[in-house]
Amino acid sequence: MISALLFDLDGTLCNTDPTHFQTWVELLRDYGMEIDEAFYQARITGRLNEAIIQDLLPQLSPSEGKQLADEKEARFRKLALNLEQLAGVSDILAWSEERKLLRSLVTNAPPKNVEFMLQVLGLTEMFESVILAENLPAGKPDPLPYRMALEGLGISPSEAIAFEDSPSGIRSAVGAGIYTIGIASTQSPQYLKDLGASMAVSDFTDPELWKLLETI
Repeated sequence: MISALLFDLDGTLCNTDPTHFQTWVELLRDYGMEIDEAFYQARITGRLNEAIIQDLLPQLSPSEGKQLADEKEARFRKLALNLEQLAGVSDILAWSEERKLLRSLVTNAPPKNVEFMLQVLGLTEMFESVILAENLPAGKPDPLPYRMALEGLGISPSEAIAFEDSPSGIRSAVGAGIYTIGIASTQSPQYLKDLGASMAVSDFTDPELWKLLETI
């Protein structure tokens, strides 16, 4: 029996990818790098800033990399004041309230961004727990963030459903043994299934999702 829903944040509860992409384009241009959408999807989306900067700008020291990551997220927050919930988010949260399901947020996003986005989206009080990869030894795609969410809620993998949009998030949730539904806001549904998602839907209004939810 399902007792909890676990949600990613970026790309799952809201489509932040266009804003993140714009921010990275501007930031990396300062270092002589021009990136396109394909590069962004392959090398940036879903990853921790530390890993991205180490990969793309290995000449920077750890302290310089941290400073650049902070600058990137500050720019993002300035551009993201009008974020909106992905279609159907309020419906599935209300549905989970009616059934007294637990809810956890599991994200690679930096803490300041998480606080900012939840406030903008009106979701600050909606989660029993918030798992921040930055506070753990490993973030997504490692299964650890989702394992910590399960442990914190006191449930087994079979009692949860995870919602994820990115390759790293799918791998993390599936690796933790959780039934995972891909949200195809940033990737194709088939690609998310190929990564291990049991189902892939366009957003939280998809009839196939609600058919499934009616059975649990």
